[in-house]
Amino acid sequence: MGMLVFIKDMLGHIIRGNRMYYIWLVVLGIFITMGAIAYFWQLSEGLIVTNMRDQVSWGFYIANFTFFVGVAAAAVMLVIPSYIYHFKPIREIVLFGEMIAVMAVIMCILFVVVDMGKPFHAWHIMMKPNFPSSLLVWDVIVLNGYLIINAAAVTYVLYRAANGKEYKMSIMWPIVLMSIPWAFSIHTVTAFLYNGLSSRPFWNASIVAPRFIASALCSGPALMIIVFQIARKVSEVDISNEAIHKIAELIAYAMGINLFLYAAEIFKEFYSHSIHLAPMDYLFFGLRKGGELHNVLVPFTWIALVFNITAFILFLMPKMRYNFFTMNLACILILVGVYIEKGMGLIIPGFIPDTLGEIYDYMPSATELLITAGIWATGALIYTLMIKTAVPIYKGELSLIPKAQRRKLPVH
Repeated sequence: MGMLVFIKDMLGHIIRGNRMYYIWLVVLGIFITMGAIAYFWQLSEGLIVTNMRDQVSWGFYIANFTFFVGVAAAAVMLVIPSYIYHFKPIREIVLFGEMIAVMAVIMCILFVVVDMGKPFHAWHIMMKPNFPSSLLVWDVIVLNGYLIINAAAVTYVLYRAANGKEYKMSIMWPIVLMSIPWAFSIHTVTAFLYNGLSSRPFWNASIVAPRFIASALCSGPALMIIVFQIARKVSEVDISNEAIHKIAELIAYAMGINLFLYAAEIFKEFYSHSIHLAPMDYLFFGLRKGGELHNVLVPFTWIALVFNITAFILFLMPKMRYNFFTMNLACILILVGVYIEKGMGLIIPGFIPDTLGEIYDYMPSATELLITAGIWATGALIYTLMIKTAVPIYKGELSLIPKAQRRKLPVH
């Protein structure tokens, strides 16, 4: 009976809100609806409605998938200082970081589903998994495993809070010990999916996995800083400035490593000037074939590089890092820069030129953009509803304890 009352109260909290909350839900609903319509059109007509072709068979969907794997993995930036070093300001918000990881993995799965064309193709993996030799199967395992680990952590902590109790480290400790290496594994295995393709020299480099992890520890926390500030402004969740500034400091270190690895890769390609320079050349300067210059990605590449360097400089200086305007500006620059660098800047050059020397300039179609916007909106809706549920549980407004007994128990 108590659980039914709790669910009823929870639904009541979800549907209650101010005007901005309802506008936000309507906007998300519009984007989700447009994305769903575009997806059904893609299901009906096939992937031909996208701009992906035989020459470039991975596009905007996989670019977004790669980016959000990094966002999901970045939850480890909060888990380690919170549970291992017991840093109190981070410990108070680690749950909200784990919820971002849950949201990001769900979005990753959705991007893979829409990229498959027909969802039932997933049965091929389930019926004939070809384990352990298939890297694709490994990716399915680590992504779903990471989703389960973070969902379990969030559910357990909120369940204890709903009962007016602190979580027990004897239960959380095994989850933490699994989540840390698992966070690195989801991005490492994703990197290996590209790295293992020996016929694609742009991806076939041992530096890909370290670069993936370094960039993930930049973009994920940058997104967290922005989301946390919005969350504490529109709700009564308590997120201290100290926690946000500590995350910003960690980003500064990670961004330095990311830029160093990127510079090392650029040096190797351009200094050696081998036959495998073409993808990197296409990325930074464009390739000329048959009198035509193919340079559709060049502006994006330079924008990403300038944004990442500028953000690193801003985060490197404590005065800028502790100023919320410059810090938020740096976070936005990192999100845009890494999104381009690890998205289209990673996926497309791997196919340029193709095995026959052809250059196909890929840019996403309107269908791809609408479906992607729908998935982004779905992720935002999931996180909004999780916050809408978690905050009243923490405040004691939403509880499994009968109202008459709540005053006798300590508030979480």
